[in-house]
Parts: sequence; structure tokens; C-alpha cells
Amino acid sequence: MLTVLFMATCATEEPQKEETPELITKATLTFTPSGGGAQVVVTATDPDGEGVQNITVDGPINLPPNTTFTLAIELLNGLVDVGQPGYDITAEVEEEGQEHQFFFAWTNDVFANPAGNGNLDKGSDPVDYSGASNSKDIGGLNLGITTTWTSAASTLSGTFRVVLKHQPGTKTPVSDATVGETDLDITFTINVQ
Repeated sequence: MLTVLFMATCATEEPQKEETPELITKATLTFTPSGGGAQVVVTATDPDGEGVQNITVDGPINLPPNTTFTLAIELLNGLVDVGQPGYDITAEVEEEGQEHQFFFAWTNDVFANPAGNGNLDKGSDPVDYSGASNSKDIGGLNLGITTTWTSAASTLSGTFRVVLKHQPGTKTPVSDATVGETDLDITFTINVQ
């Protein structure tokens, strides 16, 4: 009887898979040129999280032409004190990498590499998920906290959209942005100049 009680207690204490979207109040995109030079940093903020205010971007992404960049994305929850659990959402997304993926879309051929318009509509379309260990999850599937990009050789303007999906139990090598809950969806104007 004690064994049955012990087993029932253990069963109720097993950790549950988190299936709720992350609360993100600030996203920072940092484009670092691979050959050296100034970083390009842009942010999007939503100070009240799921409140009435919409997420806003602080300005356009202005990239020099014909340059390869590593893009690193940082996510924070400013409704939690610095250093407290739930503040560093980037670390949480990386830890739960097998449940998350960043998807990207862009217009007007602002990137020479990858070509196309992104993988938001079709998960197998090209995006360069490389540049750091957090480009992939622990199973080798695309995650995208860090990605690699090469700007177009000519002067162009368009948009750059970043979408973070929460896909517990549904993430596959060909998942697209229609699968799972949306944790983040931001669109920047992007200029190659």
C-alpha cells in the first residue's frame, strides 16, 4: 500500500511540458559584420506585455551592401526584475529549443544570401541557421537565435519580419509558421544602403 502511495506521489510531481507562449516585452536584433565593423542594432518593445499597447519598433534596419552578418536575437521580459526567473527569455527559448523556432520573411531581395523571401510561408525555404550553437536545437533542428545573412549588393528597401513560434510536440524539419503558438511577431523596415 505504501508503494502504491509513493508511486502515485511521484507521478504527480513529474514536470509538465510548458505549452504557453513566452511573455516578451523587448526584442533586440544585433547584426554583426563578419569582417569587422560597426554592429547594427534595432529593438522592438511592448512595455505592457499582453496589455493594450502594441509592440513597436525603434526604427529601420540599415545595412551596408554586400556584407555578411551574424544576426543574434535577444528577448527579455521587462515585467520581471533583472536576474529573476522569467526575465531572460532568450535563455528560456534556448533551453526549450526543441519547442521553438524563429521564422523569417523579407521583401524586395534585400538579402543576396539566403535567396528568396524567407521561410515564414514554407519551412523548407532557405534561411541560414548557422553562426552559433543556438542556431540549432539540441536535436539538430533549426532554432534561429543566431542566423547568418548577406545583404544585397545594390541599394534596396523592403521589410524584414521575425516570428518566434512555440511548437511543443509539433516541431519538425519542415514545420512552418502556421504550426504552434506565436510568441513574437515583429516587422522592421530594412534598407540596404
